[in-house]
Amino acid sequence: MTQKLKNILKGGLSLALAVTLLFFSFRGVDWKEFWSCLGSTNWTWVAVSMAVGLAAIYFRGLRWRELLLPVDPETTRLNTYDANAIGSLVNIVLPRIGEFIRCGYITLNSSLDGEGHRKAGVDKVLGTAIVDRLWDMVCLVLCVFIVSFLMVERFGSFFANLFKGATISIPYLLLVAVGVVAILVFLTWKFQDRSSLLARIWKAVGGVWQGVSSCMRMRTWWKFILYTLAVWGCYWLMSCCIVWAFQDMDPTGVSAQMAYSLEKISSLDIYDALFLMVAGAISSVVPVPGGFGAFHYVVSLALSSMYGIPTELGVIFATLSHESQIIMQIVAGGVSWIRQSLRKRGNGEIGSATDLG
Repeated sequence: MTQKLKNILKGGLSLALAVTLLFFSFRGVDWKEFWSCLGSTNWTWVAVSMAVGLAAIYFRGLRWRELLLPVDPETTRLNTYDANAIGSLVNIVLPRIGEFIRCGYITLNSSLDGEGHRKAGVDKVLGTAIVDRLWDMVCLVLCVFIVSFLMVERFGSFFANLFKGATISIPYLLLVAVGVVAILVFLTWKFQDRSSLLARIWKAVGGVWQGVSSCMRMRTWWKFILYTLAVWGCYWLMSCCIVWAFQDMDPTGVSAQMAYSLEKISSLDIYDALFLMVAGAISSVVPVPGGFGAFHYVVSLALSSMYGIPTELGVIFATLSHESQIIMQIVAGGVSWIRQSLRKRGNGEIGSATDLG
């Protein structure tokens, strides 16, 4: 089976999963009611949520730059922002591929060393991107811990049901995965002299490790922590804004039944917004284009199981949360992509960030 065919199959399966989840999320939705609710929403709060989402991309770029500076001290804030914006745009269509695109963007715009090579090679940049994502996984786990244990009376049961049966299997799976990776790395190192392919792989592994180890060479750890808090603070505020947008919804623009359901949302506070943020973040582990379907299903399930909010209203809430950010990512990523294209054209260079994807 060719690599192209494998990619097509993976993309097809990912799209099929998204469509399936969207079907189960939206089945039974009264579309007239759906559009009435959207029309009655306070769109000022939605616009604020989109602006905060844009700020989150910027802070993610600042945090990533702290990891990249030991690799290339000339890495700019604009480049890390554009890389993240373009990567988010690509991920909407091709999940996970945006990670490689943003790494390629940084490499293409990195400075040259004395021998004319890019200081930030793709392998090194990929290593920093791995650390960047792993750190977000740590933050997500911490948020789940805070929500489920410190507020166990309100949210603990949801996460207990969501991860039921996984608490035992996950550690073993992680141990097996680490063991397999360790064995492969050892075999590659052991036999690199006997194969040119293994030699190239080992060289790439070394470059990735240099990027991963960059976090150990950061001079300003406090900035990295501060930017991380800013990123996740933005995520929390985005969730709060959508809650407030629903609480300010005009009940006269919807049916009496829907207006009654809206009263349940009026009791939600910032801690409930934190819970919904975590639920939405958990859905991101599902490999579907742009989070479509997975986000809607998980968030509507959270609203239904925890607050008794009808699935129909939960889907509207999820749609407003998700699609507003998708629109923001398309606009931000499109502007960054155009800026990169104009820069390359102005410098008389050929190529774009996709060349290294």
